[in-house]
Amino acid sequence: MSEAKAGDKVRIHYTGTLNDGSTFDSSAGRDPLEFTVGSGQVIPGFDTAVTGMAVGEKKTVTIPADQAYGQPDPRAVQVIPRDNIPADIPLEVGLQLQASGPDGQVMVVTVKEITETEVTLDANHRLAGEDLTFALELVEIA
Repeated sequence: MSEAKAGDKVRIHYTGTLNDGSTFDSSAGRDPLEFTVGSGQVIPGFDTAVTGMAVGEKKTVTIPADQAYGQPDPRAVQVIPRDNIPADIPLEVGLQLQASGPDGQVMVVTVKEITETEVTLDANHRLAGEDLTFALELVEIA
């Protein structure tokens, strides 16, 4: 029986949960996720978990934060004057905004704190610092 290896295009159903049991993402009700093993299209721990799986195989794996989205980087948190955000944007904690970095690259930032004069923005991935558990089912190796 064939096993998934680097360079194979695979299709996989998954459900990702956090340590508290809450689901953060799932392919349920959608087409399976399709990617090429070892290509860097998914987080490293997901790639590793799929490697060696056979079509029809199911397993559950826990991927440590360092093999997922890494640890939060304090340099990715910035406090800016509230006046720098257009007045027509209704600010609230948890709101995701697009911002341009110093190199002009567009990134997603999350509003973490709001005061009368300042807004704290966090450019870390929302799952940074989290260990992730995935229930996996390999559907196809192309």
